[in-house]
Amino acid sequence: MSSQQYLRTPKLTGDNIEAKRVEIAAYFNVTNERYESLFETLASDEAYYQQPIPLRHPLIFYYGHTATFFVNKLLLAGLIEQRIDPKFESMFAIGVDEMSWDDLDDAHYDWPTVAEVKAYRNKLKDVINHVIATASLALPINWKNPWWTILMGIEHEQIHIETSSVLIRQQALNLVQTHAAWRPWTKTGEAPENTLVAISAGKVMLGKAADDAIYGWDNEYGSHHADVHAFQASQFLVSNQEFLAFVDAGGYEDDGYWLAEGLQWKTFSNAKHPAFWHQTDRSWQLRLMTEMVAMPWDWPVDVNYHEAKAFCNWKAAQTGLLVRLPTEDEWQRLYDFSGVEELSSEQATANIHCDYAASSCPVNEFAHGALYDVVGNVWQWTETSIYPFDGFQVHPLYDDFTMPTFDGRHNLFKGGSWISGGNESRKAARYAFRRHFFQHAGFRYVVADELEESILSNYENDKMLSEYAEFHYGDSYYDVANFPQTLAEIAIEALADKPATKALDMGCAVGRASFELAKHFDHVTGIDFSARLINLGVQLAAQGVIRYSIADEGELMLHRERRLEDLGLAAISDKVEFLQGDACNMKPHFKGYDLVLAANLIDRLYDPTLFLSTIYQRINAGGILLIASPYTWLEEHTKKENWLGGIKKDGENVTTLEGLKAVLGTHFELMRAPQQVPFVIRETSRKFQHTLSDVTLWVRK
Repeated sequence: MSSQQYLRTPKLTGDNIEAKRVEIAAYFNVTNERYESLFETLASDEAYYQQPIPLRHPLIFYYGHTATFFVNKLLLAGLIEQRIDPKFESMFAIGVDEMSWDDLDDAHYDWPTVAEVKAYRNKLKDVINHVIATASLALPINWKNPWWTILMGIEHEQIHIETSSVLIRQQALNLVQTHAAWRPWTKTGEAPENTLVAISAGKVMLGKAADDAIYGWDNEYGSHHADVHAFQASQFLVSNQEFLAFVDAGGYEDDGYWLAEGLQWKTFSNAKHPAFWHQTDRSWQLRLMTEMVAMPWDWPVDVNYHEAKAFCNWKAAQTGLLVRLPTEDEWQRLYDFSGVEELSSEQATANIHCDYAASSCPVNEFAHGALYDVVGNVWQWTETSIYPFDGFQVHPLYDDFTMPTFDGRHNLFKGGSWISGGNESRKAARYAFRRHFFQHAGFRYVVADELEESILSNYENDKMLSEYAEFHYGDSYYDVANFPQTLAEIAIEALADKPATKALDMGCAVGRASFELAKHFDHVTGIDFSARLINLGVQLAAQGVIRYSIADEGELMLHRERRLEDLGLAAISDKVEFLQGDACNMKPHFKGYDLVLAANLIDRLYDPTLFLSTIYQRINAGGILLIASPYTWLEEHTKKENWLGGIKKDGENVTTLEGLKAVLGTHFELMRAPQQVPFVIRETSRKFQHTLSDVTLWVRK
């Protein structure tokens, strides 16, 4: 394969607008065509619908997902004004990872045909090319530039080229086929003996500046500096041959080499050897993406973190050395020590970006100074759980790219694999997966100091999340009662003796009202667009506690711990579920509710009429809809033409209440006059926002 086929991620700078349009269009189209060709390795339509592994959607989801991602992000950025297919853009939006709130029950999905999804992708391709050709463009492209979402969509598809290739590698062999564009390496030979290379001490300085000329994901920005002590590193990635010694020594049978989490995974999965190894009566074979081959012993082994860590523990026991995986800082030191350079437009001096073939290759093929494969071939697991750099910020149009992974359960791997393209192939790339996941990932080991205990940098230090946590679960201020709790009480009182089987808390944020409603309902579903917000509710339901920091003054912080038990909510937490979703584009199975609560939601929706005009479909006859809103209409959230009220129409004032009556009147009756309910949001110890929310109750006819 020539590197000319697969363009590198473009620079965000320049002084020629039209040339930049052409460059970005080429990058989009090459990436799109590459994704299409990847799915041509599926031998039949059946391959799209049979799940490769139980915890992931079938491949038809991933085929449609990257197109849906584009549509949803371009809508938020204002680069397009309407959806291509609302049903697809709900079905294919969420569910890439088995997050706590993800719903992987396939009974909820009536998957479309492959032809229908292909036609949808073709429509999306035309839309993107039209946007690139016609949308206003100013350089450089930064976070605030709408064009950032175009690069975001392309880089997102680059990621899914790799993740989908792993699922194809896990698909039943009779459902895949070889493809000229995805032919593996054939070179193999005797595996080299691994030796240790001395790596001198040095400083690492990580983190991209806001004006960096190359696209990056949010976790790459900020700053991190560290002094790295001298250590030793294996010259090569661990080969299949080297790992075989661990397998033959009973490494999978001896629980003593496995950490507690790894042991649980090993027991659950009944793993006896690496997942892509297959043993026949006479020999070992290796599953590649589309075929099974005789074991290439000099290629790097593909394993998850648990297997890599167990090997290191076994190696330590055999040698008496402090053998472990490198940290992220140590990997960066390897990069600097070896003299590896960023990819250019020339063919890479590494097995990366599909510049050569569609598989791993011998571990002694690409020298990088005294080491081999510092980048490329397979990703390299590290000991480091992903964490935010100092100055980390969340991109407002993709708030759940990294935030949900700051949980101590996702480890970074570095260096990229043979298929890693675009941003994935950059030195600054920071990708983290759950430790039991399989990618095209292996490892090299180091002999180094014992690890210091890591401090989990969960995201409760984020300003917005902390303010929401305090608003929902914290102290009351100025004698104003807890707002979500008050709304739940109003709703329950309005229901009186009506049925109370199911409730929906739409726009639930961090979930206090959901828990309060569960005192009265058999089951409560909390839905919010932001994964960052609902993850606090998920954490509370699972662990019963959240901890966060709130601003005191300046850089001084106050630390808080809130427990469901202290709030009298622990006993009902199993009746609450939290899901990510779009109020204006909800999946059809969300229905049959006796109550829907929409707190401070309607004036934050991009199309409140769409939500309100269809919500009756979710509510049982006689059920209640509670709407609370301060009617703070802002064009940054809702285009003015979509405001329900607070406007002049034909020279006359139109209030939001009048707008609500107009939209809801066909299917609802207003139960009583609006009620104003106050709430207070704490910003610092001396700054608070005091607001009145208009609460209206509507009964479904």
